[in-house]
Amino acid sequence: MTVASSARTDSATAADAAVAGPSRRPSRRTSRRVEAVGAWTLCAPYVVLLLIAGIVPIGYAFATALQTPPTPLNPAVGFGGLKSFETVVTDFRFLRTFGNIASVLVIWLPIMMIGIVGLALLVHASPGRFGNVMRFVYYLPGALAGVANFVLWVYLLNPSSSPIRAFWSALGLTDIKSVVVSGNNLSFILAAMLFFQGVGTWIVIVNGGLNGIDEAVLEAAEIDGAGPWRVAWDVKLPIIRPWIGYAALMNLAYGFQLFLEPQLLDQVASNALPDQYSPSQLGYAFAFSNYNFPAAAAMSLILLAITLGIGLIIVFKSGLFSEETH
Repeated sequence: MTVASSARTDSATAADAAVAGPSRRPSRRTSRRVEAVGAWTLCAPYVVLLLIAGIVPIGYAFATALQTPPTPLNPAVGFGGLKSFETVVTDFRFLRTFGNIASVLVIWLPIMMIGIVGLALLVHASPGRFGNVMRFVYYLPGALAGVANFVLWVYLLNPSSSPIRAFWSALGLTDIKSVVVSGNNLSFILAAMLFFQGVGTWIVIVNGGLNGIDEAVLEAAEIDGAGPWRVAWDVKLPIIRPWIGYAALMNLAYGFQLFLEPQLLDQVASNALPDQYSPSQLGYAFAFSNYNFPAAAAMSLILLAITLGIGLIIVFKSGLFSEETH
């Protein structure tokens, strides 16, 4: 009786399967819905952070820039239109700060990019223990970021304690104030500080891009007779162009926001430097010396517009976000 019941059950299951037919794949609409849900899930944390740390502060700065600054006679804040932008642009320090930062960028940025790409290519062309050691050596200056890097440079720039005091003596410079303010030394000093502070980190990043190149591509180039220089110039550099563009974009943005180094150098040089050397220092002065927060907000928006415009040019010229074709 049990055998007969089992046979009937199997027959029913087979009949049900025949009625249901073959299993069907999910429809295209269902697949797109699943992909859309996954994409929004991945993007949601970034969108939230972008709103909190990007969009909302920009909107607040724009609303503040359109207000009138409070004064002792008129403490009320009202709508001032574009008056704050006019105050910033017509300030006698406005063009000077951008001239100062341009003098630093002209020296620092080309040397920085050549150093990053050149040293990363050398490290990648030196596999094994030697390459690993050199990558660590190049990274060491980057480990002394921020205040530690500044203290090291104060020690080097002070002729009374510097290990290169003979060099300063040969130039007739006897104290740190004369070293900083003599000629155009400040632009070179700031460029050197920025270079050694950031070059090691970017070498590691660009070297990561080089390590992502398919070995078959490099072997094919060598089989075709390309030497190390041709492989580096015609194969590696075009492939890592987005990485180079990313490095240029981030360093340019950092250079325009220069604040800590000239601010502290001014203090150790007995206030011998201009009070507002960089645009960021000028914005700080508007906010906390002149108590003109609308002008400070306008200054920050002008900096944002300049860096965003230059950044978009770099992005489209370097193909930073383009689809890889190799």
